[in-house]
Parts: sequence; structure tokens; C-alpha cells
Amino acid sequence: MMKSSKPAERVGMIVVGAGFGGMYAVHKFREMGHDVVGIEAGGDVGGVWYWNRYPGARCDLMSVDYSYGFSDEIQQEWTWSEQFAAQPEILAYANFVADRLDLRKSFRFETRVTSAIWDEAEKIWRVTTNKGDVLEAPFCIMSTGPLSVPKDPEIDGIDRFKGRILRAQKWPHEKIDFAGKRVGLIGTGSSGIQIVQEVGRQAGELFVYQRTPSWTLPMRNHDLDDAYVKEMKRHYPAMRAAMKMNPTGGTRPVTTRPFFSLPPSQRRDVMEHAWQDGGHTFLAAFSDLLSNQEANDQVADFVREKIGEIVDDPKTAEALKPRGYPIFARRPCLDTEYYETYNLPNVHLKDCLTDPIVEITENGIRTEDGETELDVLIFATGYDALTGALLAFDVVGRDGRTLKEKWQGGPRSYLGLMMEGFPNLFSTCGPNGPAALANIISISENDVDWIADVTTHMASTGLASIEPTLAAEDRWMKIVAELAEKSLVRKANTWWVGTNVKGKPTGLTMFVGGFNKYREYCEAAKQNDYADFSFQQRAVATAE
Repeated sequence: MMKSSKPAERVGMIVVGAGFGGMYAVHKFREMGHDVVGIEAGGDVGGVWYWNRYPGARCDLMSVDYSYGFSDEIQQEWTWSEQFAAQPEILAYANFVADRLDLRKSFRFETRVTSAIWDEAEKIWRVTTNKGDVLEAPFCIMSTGPLSVPKDPEIDGIDRFKGRILRAQKWPHEKIDFAGKRVGLIGTGSSGIQIVQEVGRQAGELFVYQRTPSWTLPMRNHDLDDAYVKEMKRHYPAMRAAMKMNPTGGTRPVTTRPFFSLPPSQRRDVMEHAWQDGGHTFLAAFSDLLSNQEANDQVADFVREKIGEIVDDPKTAEALKPRGYPIFARRPCLDTEYYETYNLPNVHLKDCLTDPIVEITENGIRTEDGETELDVLIFATGYDALTGALLAFDVVGRDGRTLKEKWQGGPRSYLGLMMEGFPNLFSTCGPNGPAALANIISISENDVDWIADVTTHMASTGLASIEPTLAAEDRWMKIVAELAEKSLVRKANTWWVGTNVKGKPTGLTMFVGGFNKYREYCEAAKQNDYADFSFQQRAVATAE
């Protein structure tokens, strides 16, 4: 572990990450009077939206949901142009908020944390950066996000390829011209789907290497007209209140109606309406799609039928139909004519289940059936999600115990917010919370507000450190595991359960009980006078 020669700088709070969670944390704790320093690897605010600039990058949550609710001034001053905002608009929104709240003065950009070590004697976190800076603070908040550590495909020969390699997770800032180019894309998750529908219409030829097809539904995006925007702004308070009570943390309706409560013809009508309405309407159509396998199977058959109607070539259509895992057990993607793209003569699906990739060569990709020459390779192969960012540097807690050791068998925490053995270390949108299963901005606001409450409690009662008890952490992990056992989400091999990273402990370690129930648990921990935590008093100076 490299030691810095620079003197340590003492501050009140360290926040790691300048995505939506980190931005709100910096603002919140500055408003509370803390001397806050934010650390961000990127060159500006925006988190994943700073890095993800690939063609077609777009949020699959509605703009009204994917925005802050803590400031009515910001809500009223900012106007979204589309129901589902594209990356440039989301990044512009992040910049607008940063300007409006003057956040940048508290961040150190293009800076990475290399270690975070708890000093038990002084009750501080000592954080070292790649620039040799050492920051000391009683509190450290990890707003590193569930999707921030990119992952390349595990294929031989990546370094051998002589063409250009592009990564969806760290796309160049300049525009890429694909005209006349032979492009290969590996990965057909959410990012890959968005890239295909854009690059397929630009490239000379596009070869899509698909191993596991994703379920994707029509987004049906549209511009927001002025009258609706005014109406929306008028009703923001009621919508924000409703979002807190919603399992998704958003405004999408959620039904209590089970699939088999309707006769077949009516079920079909509901599914047709959901398909035509677009977005994640399907998830709100029936209450038991992720708990009743037979209901899930019938919805899956309906979507497979739609794929067969859209894609002209029967062989390609069949390869695009997901099988072997429940619909919505992988992240449900939204698209704009993704399946229609395969009807273009220059777009070719390479089914890696029947023709696996052998290696990447100097000139392209070789499968068992032969080599395809390429000018450009695009990796849309996802992230080391949920835990990757926190395990990317050394985190050392009490008694020299490292986070890598604690999480050797998988991530453990209490509420996804704190961990036993790591005093005064908080995370927003951490593992074991709702994380990727609900609106990340709603989760971030909830988590930051909870941290603010507990630090206020500590200040008013002379407490120096807080951490959850092992019993409380065990109890929470049991709740997470029992809920996961009942969910079909665990039946798919996805980054949600960690199977996309070789050697990573697997299992569904997110809270699947819904954002509203998660908020209830967070509130109960507070209302119970923090009985699930152990505290240490601040040392009292004595006169000699």
C-alpha cells in the first residue's frame, strides 16, 4: 500500500463519486455545515452518464422519475424534452444541477481513491488518492454507484486486434463515424441493444455477437408537449410523495392483480395494451410475474410471439427469442425498433450459442464457423456490478479487516447502508438494498437523508462512531435471502446475481421487497433509537 509524502488534510466529510448520489450527498452535507470534499474519477459530474456516451444511450426510466425531488426550484426551472431522456440531456441536467448548487467547488475531478483506512484511535477515515493526497474525515460516504467498473469480455486475443476497440461504458467524447465500416458488437444487454438500433443504420455492416438474448420491450418514447410539462410541474409534490410509496421508487402504476385472476382473453388484452403502451407497463400489468412461474411463462410466450411477427427471417427471429430463464429476471430492456433493425440487409446476427466465439484475431473475430473481418469492435459487456467499485481499491476497517475479506463470500451490509466492522462508512445505493431494482435517484435521496439523520443524532449526543451490530447485519441478510428465494430473478445468469464476472460469489443480494418496504425498514431503524447499532462516545478532553 503506497504511502503519501503529502501532509494529511482534515475535512468533515468525504464523498466518493459525482453521480446523482454523490452530488446530492455533497449538497446535503454542505447545507448542514460540514466541510465536504468529493472525489470523482471522471472529469466532471454525471457518474455513469459522464462515461456512457455511446450511440443511442438513453435512460429506461421516465424523465419525471429519473430526476431529483429534493429541490422544488430545480424541478420548476428544469424542463425535460422527452418521456425517456437521452444521455446528452441527462448529462446536461446533471451539469445544470451542479451549476445551480455550485457543486463543483467541492469536488476533485480526475482523481481516484486508492485506499480508505479507518483509524480507530482517532475515529477517522484516512483516504489516499492516486495523486498522493491524503484526506482525513470522521465520515466517508461511498456513492460509487452499482454500475461503474467496466468489464471486458473474457475472450482470447483482445490485445491482438489491429482495428479500433470501443467500450460502451467508456465511450469517446468525440463523434464516431461508422459509415462504410465493418463493425462487430459483443454484448446484447441494455447498452448493446441501444447501440445496435443506432449503429445498424449507420455502419456499412454490423455483426452482432449474441450469446444470451435479452428480453426487450418497445419504449414508445415521445416528446413532451408544453401543456403536459406545465401540468407535470404543477403536480410534482403529489408525484414525489407517490414515488416514495411505490415499490419501483417511480411513478409507474403497480397493480395487485395476479395474472390468473383474469380469463385468458382479458389477459391477452392487458398484454396487448402493455405492448402498445410501451415502457415498463408490462411490469405493472400483473402482480405476480416475478413469483409465479406459469404466469411468467405465458407473458414470455406472448413477447416471443411478437418477436416472430417483427423479424422477417425465421432463423434470426428464433435466435433472438430468449429461452431458459424467466422474463424480467434479467434487466428488462426498452428499445426503439431493435428487432426491426435485423430486417436491414447490412445487419447480421451471429448466434454464439450455435457458433461460439473462439478468439479475437488481428483482423476480426473467429468463431467455430470461421473468421469475420472487422474494422471496429464494440464491447457492450457490462460491469462488475454492485460490489466492483468498492472492491476496486483498499478499504480497511476496524482491526485491520479489509472489505475484500468481509465480502469474500458475497456482499454483506445492514440496509445496504453500513457494515459491521467499518465504523462511519456509509454507502448510497449499496449492495443488499434495492440497488438496481428501483429508481436509483429515489434510493440515493432516501439513503443520503438517512445518513444525514444519523450523523445529526451523533452530533447531538456526543457520539464519535457508529456501525451496525453483527446480529443486525445477520438479520438483514436473512431478510434479503428469504425474499430472494421467492423471486424468479435468481433464476437468470445476470450481473444482478454476479454470474457475469468469473470467480465472483454469486447470489441475489439485492433487496427485492420494493423501494417502499425498504424505506419502512430504514425508518424503523431510526425510530427504534438506532438499537441495531453500536456507538462509541467522543473522547472528552481533561485538564491536566
